[in-house]
Amino acid sequence: MDKSLDEVRRTRNTILRGSKSERLVAQVISSRPKSHRRTGRRSSAKAQVLGNPANAATRAAAQNAAAAKVVAAAAPTSHPADKIIVSNLPADVNEVQIKELFHSTVGPLRDVTLHYDSAGRSKGVAAIHFQRKGDGTKAYQQYNNRLIDGS
Repeated sequence: MDKSLDEVRRTRNTILRGSKSERLVAQVISSRPKSHRRTGRRSSAKAQVLGNPANAATRAAAQNAAAAKVVAAAAPTSHPADKIIVSNLPADVNEVQIKELFHSTVGPLRDVTLHYDSAGRSKGVAAIHFQRKGDGTKAYQQYNNRLIDGS
């Protein structure tokens, strides 16, 4: 938009005498509350979770640290969970390996879904659905922010 709000308001009276669509636009502009202005930039969800590193070196170090581990991402809740999301998985990990790990260490599984991109490569994110309530919470407590495979 190449006009300021004050210029739009000054020309509003002339627009009201114009076509029907121009009158509708003027009504929308005039009906919008004046206090509904954004005062600053919204922070992204990623910045809220990871923080906002001051420089590029700090940002790169934070990304490398995040890529080096597998995180079981389920919100800690008061009720037992039966599903978790695991992220930052290496590209060579497959569903069978995930099934083996969680079945042997946590409990029986209902479903494991590994997410792939359009080229068929793993996105590094898996959804794991357990048969028993509470196994998701157990897996979260056992694997959250922990390195699962050292390689």
